Amino acid sequence: MFTVEELPEFRIAYLRRTGPYGPENGAQMERLKKWAAENGLLRPDSAVLGIARDDPALTRPEDCRYDTCLVVPPQGTGIRDPEVAEGRLAGGRYAVLTVDHTAEGVSRAWAGLFDALADAGFGLDAARPVLERYRPPMVAARLCEICVPVL
Repeated sequence: MFTVEELPEFRIAYLRRTGPYGPENGAQMERLKKWAAENGLLRPDSAVLGIARDDPALTRPEDCRYDTCLVVPPQGTGIRDPEVAEGRLAGGRYAVLTVDHTAEGVSRAWAGLFDALADAGFGLDAARPVLERYRPPMVAARLCEICVPVL
């Protein structure tokens, strides 16, 4: 089951990878976390986000984009690395589902998520991306969150 949460606009530092979704996304996440730790940006309350920018059913695997993001303070934090981009994610209402952070757990969650949202009267807001959210206490418990923008 999911909860509904109002997320604020986020300022992010991110790495983008283009290619088939898979284990390389995890390696990219580790690279971003290492960069964040080296720059004093990885804290116990940090949130790391994963964003699959393309639907692999509609986009060739070699053209799929995946962003690994770190939520950073709204102001005052300079991103001084040519490989790390800076951006913003729009806030708004999201349906949040907590899942086991395993390939099987995530696949199982995705399988019925959109039907469950429709059954509850929610529509997908395609103007905002779906987020995978990783927060330290949840990662320690081998959990992550899928955050779906809803109308």
